[in-house]
Amino acid sequence: MAAVSANKLELLQIADAVAREKSIDRGIVIAAMEDAIAKAARARYGSETDVHAEIDAKKGELRLSRHMLVVDQVENSANQISLIDAQRANPGAQVGDTIADTLPPLEYGRIAAQSAKQVIVQKVREAERDRQYQEFKDRIGDIVNGIVKRVEYGSVIVDLGRGEAIIRRDEMLPREVFRNGDRVRAYIFDVRRETRGPQIFLSRTHPQFMAKLFAQEVPEIYDGIVEIKAVARDPGSRAKIGVISRDSSVDPVGACVGMRGSRVQAVVNELQGEKIDIIPWSPDIATFVVNALAPAEVAKVVIDEDRERIEVVVPDTNNQLSLAIGRRGQNVRLASQLTGWDIDILTEQEESERRQADFENSTRVFMEALNVDEVVGQLLASEGFTSVEELALVDVKELAGIEGFDDETANELQSRAREYLEQLEGELENKRKELGVEDALKTVPGVTSKMLVKFGENDIKTVEDLAGCATDDLVGWTERKEGGEPTKHPGILDANEISRDDAENMIMQARVIAGWITEADLAKKVDETEAPADQPV
Repeated sequence: MAAVSANKLELLQIADAVAREKSIDRGIVIAAMEDAIAKAARARYGSETDVHAEIDAKKGELRLSRHMLVVDQVENSANQISLIDAQRANPGAQVGDTIADTLPPLEYGRIAAQSAKQVIVQKVREAERDRQYQEFKDRIGDIVNGIVKRVEYGSVIVDLGRGEAIIRRDEMLPREVFRNGDRVRAYIFDVRRETRGPQIFLSRTHPQFMAKLFAQEVPEIYDGIVEIKAVARDPGSRAKIGVISRDSSVDPVGACVGMRGSRVQAVVNELQGEKIDIIPWSPDIATFVVNALAPAEVAKVVIDEDRERIEVVVPDTNNQLSLAIGRRGQNVRLASQLTGWDIDILTEQEESERRQADFENSTRVFMEALNVDEVVGQLLASEGFTSVEELALVDVKELAGIEGFDDETANELQSRAREYLEQLEGELENKRKELGVEDALKTVPGVTSKMLVKFGENDIKTVEDLAGCATDDLVGWTERKEGGEPTKHPGILDANEISRDDAENMIMQARVIAGWITEADLAKKVDETEAPADQPV
């Protein structure tokens, strides 16, 4: 091992060569050498001896010393010295001081040299890993070019020049095959420090990979004139991007398409032929959804802002329903990902039939709850009332203003509505008690008697039980599998009676009451949620 037995000039030459080759600081290499030489010296003087090695960074001179701790009573003579002995060498020595004795130079054997080499290699490798992590941790979100080094179990190891990265099989485009030596372009989506060194994770399926490719091909995006507001991808098949221009004289869609489609074609070629729909983004969600569903025509949209759900009605003619849904639901799925809203698509006939069914259902509810004939039930339903609760809370003048009603009829209807709700409340309260739902659960803001019964039927009987729920438990969730229709999983509560935000707030309030968190924690979470999150691509 030359590093241990070398003369003083060779020590510095070796340190300089290793530092240049590994692109790490020369001081780190010298420190590694010092540790290695000290370890080799301990093999000669004893493992418990506190040996230190120092290499002069300018002259290359090596000094070995043994450090001894000054103590009242020596327990280990290998690294401790009594106060009396220490004061002979240094009259000012005190207990707790360290005395350093200079050691003579050593000739190192083969085993000691091999051990020292391992220490240097390990330290240099750690420094190299740290350098690589520091270099790439701030590059998350960049596109990098590399050369395929090897393929392992379907994943591709990419040489980036100053580091290695990995593209996992699920981050590659379908049917994409790489061989050793191939050039590859990918998006850095994560850099993690792990025991075997920093792991740089690349992706070719990430939505932002497409956004960054457009930024490279479209000068208006790079300059900030055109902004990509949203991206949705079905990797290798189809994608949608929403774009907006900050300059009224620049067409965002035209800028992304380019002359004769040259710009978008360059991105399509990089993504193995993935078809890309470029859509003008709009702050008006209804307009944006209509644009996102192109090429389908839209006759009407109905927005439910509380649940971030939008109902789209398409014409019965020209196969518009199939166009809007797309092959295997691809078009509506991508439009939903792009806009962030759940989209339900109906034909005009289906919507008409559903409206009729809702009208008949509301009529029947009013007839049974208020003990009125069909004509009165139909009148209330046609005025837009959908529940007895609405009727009980509405201003009586609004009821009296309905054609065919007077003040007396309006007061009677509202009185019957309130009596019905009181009776229903009593029944639900009895049911709650039978199910063993504790009274404290009633104090959680937003919880109704109807919810309490459903909680009891699903074994949620205490505030702690509710506090331990996830939002998905209450309102359900939608599972989207690649290439298939989304599967809806129902929650404990009816999706029509509570929004996702209300459900989350209810759970958080239960956690406050249960003592799991404080009101201050809750307020902090609300502040973080309301903080602006616009991140330009």
